[in-house]
Amino acid sequence: MLLERKTIIITGASSGIGAAAAKLFAAEGARLVLGARRAELLETIVNEISADGGEADFIAGDVEENGYAEELVKRAEVRFGGLDGAFNNAGTIGDIGPVPDMDESNWHKVMAVNLNSGFYAAKHQIPAMRKRGGGSIVFTSSFVGHTIGLPGMAAYAAAKAGLIGMTQVLAAEHGPENIRINALLPGGTMTPMAGEDAGYHEIVRGFHALKRMADPSEIARAALFLLSDHGSFVTGTALLADGGNSINKL
Repeated sequence: MLLERKTIIITGASSGIGAAAAKLFAAEGARLVLGARRAELLETIVNEISADGGEADFIAGDVEENGYAEELVKRAEVRFGGLDGAFNNAGTIGDIGPVPDMDESNWHKVMAVNLNSGFYAAKHQIPAMRKRGGGSIVFTSSFVGHTIGLPGMAAYAAAKAGLIGMTQVLAAEHGPENIRINALLPGGTMTPMAGEDAGYHEIVRGFHALKRMADPSEIARAALFLLSDHGSFVTGTALLADGGNSINKL
């Protein structure tokens, strides 16, 4: 029970990596506050967790909004007495295309969902963890913009690289308060964001040294390590869980 009696926020929890993390963390004893836009999917996951004897709550909303980040923290404090960790996992790829042809609104949307949301999360989560005497925050970043530049993904790369920079500064600032902050960089993962094109999946598998894409549960287990006491001396990292994508050239 690596997260026994720990209260954890998960955003982007309605599907994919976030939903897999919710089920895994609950099985490891965490009390959860789940966030995403789709209330009906969040309710289904909460009901499944409750049926298995776990504890979970949810608030539907938009991670682009500062007030939503604050609401999630308040729910953790009111419902479960405080906040011990957060997996800030919500994100979007946005429209793919070269910068000269990119609509300005797409740039700002991708920044808002991927990077601004991280700022809002940290702004409210860190003070709550300070009250508990410590905690752990994980941001979902990407190898895109860190170890490789994929054409057409400048906005996504900039936002996800920004999360890594913010992670490093926050880790340095709040390490003395026993608050650990890390970024998790998944490789290609079989989530709804990956679509259903089998030909595309075959191409993506080839990018990885392991010649396959990840199951969402595999990325969730990497987040579990960072949030649990097993990662107690890990902070300020950009942890690759990318199946060798970053080092594979064939």
